[in-house]
Amino acid sequence: MKLSREVKTALLIIGCIVIFIFGFNYLKGTSLLDDSIVVSSNYNDVEGLVIGANVTINGMNVGKVRSIDFDENYDKINVTYSLRSDLRFSNKSKAQLYEAGLIGGKAIAIIPVYEEANTIKSGAVLPSEVKPGLTELVNQQIAPLQDKIEGLLTSADSLFAGVSNVMNYQTQNNLKLALEGFSNSVNTIADLTENMNRLILQNEKSFKGTMLNLEATTAHLNQLTDSLNQMPLGAVVRQFEQTAIDLNTLLENLNSGEGSAAKLLNDQALYQSLLDSSEALEALLSDMKANPKNYVHFSLFGRNANTTSPKEE
Repeated sequence: MKLSREVKTALLIIGCIVIFIFGFNYLKGTSLLDDSIVVSSNYNDVEGLVIGANVTINGMNVGKVRSIDFDENYDKINVTYSLRSDLRFSNKSKAQLYEAGLIGGKAIAIIPVYEEANTIKSGAVLPSEVKPGLTELVNQQIAPLQDKIEGLLTSADSLFAGVSNVMNYQTQNNLKLALEGFSNSVNTIADLTENMNRLILQNEKSFKGTMLNLEATTAHLNQLTDSLNQMPLGAVVRQFEQTAIDLNTLLENLNSGEGSAAKLLNDQALYQSLLDSSEALEALLSDMKANPKNYVHFSLFGRNANTTSPKEE
């Protein structure tokens, strides 16, 4: 049985339409013969999520996003996605929207909660949450830093304004003079260092001789120290200690009035007697100087028999 050209054309068109429908649904992530579980979740923002994005559990692909549209109240975004029919987890599981990569868009990860009493079924609405992506984390870290940088720039601007007010023409000239003086001081220190180096080089031999003399002197001092260490310093110290003890005993005896020397120092009557005797002796010497004839007689012819001493009269 031959088919007419019109029938062949009709069958070809119908086949193309069927292939187009299957291909279109496949690209959308759905299939006309698929018995997957269809559930949904509501989000405040789904930027980066597209139809056909993967739905995963622990990193394993278990479904596709079917549609993205507003909910009935137009305050949230309703995302419908399909899951494998053999999955058994609770409808309390969360649908986490996360960033699949820097340029890979976003996907949905199911965080399963396994409860046999509330097994997920088609039409269920899973709780949703959003995991911050790398861009959001960077923005969260940069935001405080940006505020600090803005404050720092404001402070720097105020500082530069204050410096501009202070750095007038006279201040600038003073600063230039100070810098010139500092430069001259550095040059002077450099010249002084060079002169010192030259002086050291010129007197290097003398310096070496001085060091040798110092070493010899040190050696002599060491010998002297050894000699002092070998001396019987202990006996000398003990003699000094005994002498100090004897001297202290003598001073105590003098202070206490014991002995002739102590009485001579402490007896007031003896002191007064010695003082009176000294005065009498001084008077006698004065009288002898004034009247020597009364005490000494000289005669070329011998002593006169009639002459008598004052004591005999």
